[in-house]
Amino acid sequence: MSDRESLDDQPQKYGASGGMDATGADFDSGQQGQQGEQELATKMLQIQSKRFYLDVKQNKRGRFIKVAEIGADGRRSQIFLALSTASEFRDHLSSFSDYYASLGPPNSDNVPDDGKLKSEMMVKDNRRYYLDLKENSRGRFLRVSHPVSQTITRGGPRTQIAIPAQGMIEFRDALTDLLEEFGTDDGGFKGDLPDGRFMRVDNKNFYFDIGQNNRGIYMRISEVKTNFRTAITVPEKSWAKFRDVFADYCEKMKEGGSSLTGGMSNIGGTSSGSNNVLGNENKMQGVAQVSPPSGTSQLQQQQQQQQQQQQQQQQQPNPNSNLDSPLIK
Repeated sequence: MSDRESLDDQPQKYGASGGMDATGADFDSGQQGQQGEQELATKMLQIQSKRFYLDVKQNKRGRFIKVAEIGADGRRSQIFLALSTASEFRDHLSSFSDYYASLGPPNSDNVPDDGKLKSEMMVKDNRRYYLDLKENSRGRFLRVSHPVSQTITRGGPRTQIAIPAQGMIEFRDALTDLLEEFGTDDGGFKGDLPDGRFMRVDNKNFYFDIGQNNRGIYMRISEVKTNFRTAITVPEKSWAKFRDVFADYCEKMKEGGSSLTGGMSNIGGTSSGSNNVLGNENKMQGVAQVSPPSGTSQLQQQQQQQQQQQQQQQQQPNPNSNLDSPLIK
């Protein structure tokens, strides 16, 4: 079987995109995930012109196996399997090997149009793995693939490896050795998760719930109103960053809000004080305050106020009667 049989339906190179980011695997992705990884064991298999590396790795999400296929031309593709999924895959390898042994010599006349001789599917949480024993002009092989995106299961891009049919038993035995040494427990967080919390602000209810799935621990924040509900999910590794962002905003609003609140209180105090003074003067002068009709315009109100002030001045006694002397005038 040729090295290119692993890419018979997907003629793209995996050299640049074969990392964790490309797979969309169940485990932490990208450079940050790789920094916290620990390699526990590795096996290398040479099957025909291909090399396969089976690496048992561990990070804070748990343990998993990375299976990498490297062709003679240097092309690389890989998939990731949780230990529990690897155990199920090991059992499927046995059944596929038995079926392959029952087949006669390759016969192009009996090959289906899509080349599939036997197919199975594994499901781990929300991820589907497709196992297809196929035959083409180069021979028979087992293709193992899963969608890059969990939300697009049909027609979307896949990451995949292809194991020559003659090497399925050897591949199964190597996988069995690793599983016997490390078991089938995926590991991950084993402690008790914190209880959920609730908060009410005005007419909104906020719920904070801690959960765990194959990707790790997360917090779901839900906003609930009478006929409305929305939620966001924050991975545990981002909690500290969210906290820092909120704390920074709270500090900035506290600094800016104090000056604004103080200024408003001063303005309010001045206004209240001036109203009290005017009220006292009006009471002393015995001038009744008449509220203008609702339909009175602002100009009319100003004219009425001016008239009231003139009346007040006329009614006030002159503190210096000499000023009324005709000599001074």
